Amino acid sequence: MAERAQRLGRDLQLLRNLERQHSRDVGRDLATRRRAETGGLDLALLEGADNIAQALLLRFLTPQGELAPLGHPRYGSRLHELIGEPNTETNRNRAKLYTLQALAEEPRVEEVISARVRQNAADRGRVDIALELRVLTQSTPLNLVFPFFLDEGSGR
Repeated sequence: MAERAQRLGRDLQLLRNLERQHSRDVGRDLATRRRAETGGLDLALLEGADNIAQALLLRFLTPQGELAPLGHPRYGSRLHELIGEPNTETNRNRAKLYTLQALAEEPRVEEVISARVRQNAADRGRVDIALELRVLTQSTPLNLVFPFFLDEGSGR
């Protein structure tokens, strides 16, 4: 188990809720935790499956090309192009395509087992992107559901 977590990496925790995150929440990036030994504050870390989940969510939430000045022109996704568009089958298919394109650029994703984009029953402006992925050489798939809001005012 420790070897798997090590291969999936460790990073600072930048997102508050990996299961319900739908924005980068600019201005409140770093999470903290209390040190058990001293009671002092330290930066929170994520490792293993949580780290890859955060990395994928950050990739989906970053407009493709935004990091080009830093030497990463292909990082991100095109999902932002769908904001303001109606929640139609065509746009849900576009969301799936943009998600698959972003996943193809992530070196830790070996295989996309399934990718489904469905309209959320409670919010017409939201789609839920459900992914089942094989990461690195792990036999246990990673399941991730990412809420994406076509209507900027929806769900916030």
